[in-house]
Amino acid sequence: MKKFRLPKIKNNGSIAFFAIAVFLFWLKTYAAYQIEFTLGIDNNLQRFLLFINPLSSALFFFGLALLFKKRMKLVLILTNFILSFLLYANIAYYRFFSDFITVPVLMSTKTNAGQLGDSALSLMSPFDFLYFLDFFILIILAVTVFKKAAVEHKKSFKVVLLFAVTVFLFNLGLAEKDRPQLLSRSFDRNYLVKYLGAYNFTIYDVIQNIKSSGQRALADSSDITDVENYRKANFSSPNPEYFGKAKGMNVLYIAMESLQTFAINYKMPDGQEVTPFLNSLVRENEAFYFENFFHQTGQGKTSDAEFLMENGLYPMAQGAVFVNKAQNTYQAMPAILKGNGYYSASFHGNYKTFWNRNVMYKALGYDQFFDAEYYNMTEENTKNYGLKDKPFFTESMPLLKSLPQPFYTKFLTLSNHFPFEMDPEDTDFPAGNTGDKVVDQYFQAAHYMDEAIEQFFNDLKASGLYDNTVIVMYGDHYGISENHNEAMAKVLGVEEITPTLNVGLQRVPLFIHVPGVKGGIQQQYGGQADVRSTILHLLGIDTKDYMELGSDLLSPDHRNWALFRNGDFVSPEIVQVKGKCYSNVTGELIEGTEACKEIADKAATELQISDEIVYKDLLRFYQPEGYTPINPNDFEYLAPKAKKEGKDTEGTTESESTDSTEATGETEIETESIKTTETANE
Repeated sequence: MKKFRLPKIKNNGSIAFFAIAVFLFWLKTYAAYQIEFTLGIDNNLQRFLLFINPLSSALFFFGLALLFKKRMKLVLILTNFILSFLLYANIAYYRFFSDFITVPVLMSTKTNAGQLGDSALSLMSPFDFLYFLDFFILIILAVTVFKKAAVEHKKSFKVVLLFAVTVFLFNLGLAEKDRPQLLSRSFDRNYLVKYLGAYNFTIYDVIQNIKSSGQRALADSSDITDVENYRKANFSSPNPEYFGKAKGMNVLYIAMESLQTFAINYKMPDGQEVTPFLNSLVRENEAFYFENFFHQTGQGKTSDAEFLMENGLYPMAQGAVFVNKAQNTYQAMPAILKGNGYYSASFHGNYKTFWNRNVMYKALGYDQFFDAEYYNMTEENTKNYGLKDKPFFTESMPLLKSLPQPFYTKFLTLSNHFPFEMDPEDTDFPAGNTGDKVVDQYFQAAHYMDEAIEQFFNDLKASGLYDNTVIVMYGDHYGISENHNEAMAKVLGVEEITPTLNVGLQRVPLFIHVPGVKGGIQQQYGGQADVRSTILHLLGIDTKDYMELGSDLLSPDHRNWALFRNGDFVSPEIVQVKGKCYSNVTGELIEGTEACKEIADKAATELQISDEIVYKDLLRFYQPEGYTPINPNDFEYLAPKAKKEGKDTEGTTESESTDSTEATGETEIETESIKTTETANE
């Protein structure tokens, strides 16, 4: 009986091996498009483009292997692994963010590495190995059937390259026909991937980042003129009823991690309220509550929300300002208020390098940054991205009370973070019953955060700070992505999440408590970029000379709409979703784009102006009247005194050093910046 032997293909098998690799990779990518991504395919042309767009990338990148003759198989297999890893990284990222990875996001892993473990693992599936199956198939074929295959002529590469370019130009031509100015006016990465493919999008993203790096070098002072003219034409004058009502008061921000507006006043099946304390602020008019307030973050999420709230500018289309543009000149809230006698500090139960805050906060003008080194980071106190909210607020009170007044402070909560799993000892609140673990756990995590905030309010009242402090609480970004829409339909009691309902889920709560001023529910539409001018006007500081793009929420001139980073927008009457226009009253699609054109054009202009300011670093050429510039080099965020005195010597861990500080029952604040401020106040 003869033994079965696999056929051996010699030199003429290189093209066959190449063709198999291209076909398997093309098939895998198209399957991933259909299974993992929601790209909004509307017509047969878009379906065809989605089918062919992986081909040009596969031909080009795999074609490079044909230059290596005998090492062709090795190079091709390595190329397959790299591209497969990029595809899988996009899949995992999309499962939570409904977005695609960009070069700046990859760069930010340097700063945030090690912080994302639990969230990343929760996004993986046992079947994900299938996205690398073709990689293993190619290895087997390379050592068996195509063991002796090699490239004989470099002419093969030229033919493949010509074919790859032809396919790409054909693809781009059809895409431009369906979506004119795709590459020049698209703020939405979903469009680019839908029309050009995930790999071509990465090439486009690299080119855009190289281009943006050169923009700052080519900018000059004349570039700020258009920004000034736009600002003057769109300024929302302060409301005389509220202007200066909080003059001289402390200001305290609380970023409510991942809290969406649907949770406010929401009751579980047994009648329990998810956020009873926040609900009480709404019922008793203890604060202005904005129920049509939207997050406007991009890929930087929490850091983007910080940037929006403190600068009145929009985040970057790719990546995070905190990571990629920390070297810029800004005229942020801490810096503005410093000129009015305020001391500023940020409180965060994570380490200072997360989201590059230790660098960015200096550019914003923060005097002090209380990071994880100031807190008792024991195992029972920590979860997800750092300190749990209740010990965070408890341990923050002595630090807060030690600050000179008036102060501007910000507290970043952490517990209500994806995947929202709570330690059993921290809550007895019931989970949801949608069958979606992430959504069901969300209610428990949100309830825990509500309890922590109530505890903090009580501590503020006991300390005497409450009656002289403006408190601003805001949801920083969505917590539950579109990937959980089936469960969210059950939560909202609807059959499905329509495009307009999905926009509605981008609402995040905004509370503004001003001592001595009666609040109430506010119906006007707005976003995070609008908060800065609102608070500065309450403090009696006119913002007309500042280059910001927000609109005072309490102003009679407030524009009644909010834009999103992808160029879409929402108003009481109409909504634009992925370039389509809908009625915000009926939820029905409006044929044509004329109904949305006016606001859509304004949104595009505003994003373009914001990008000009950020990418070109234009604020270095401009100084508002009465503003004193800050020097980032004047700030240094040192560890607690215990570390400075050498207790964190070689061989001692960070947690041991922090514990030694906490054990004294007090934390000493001894930076040069605080000494300077205390002297000035005296």
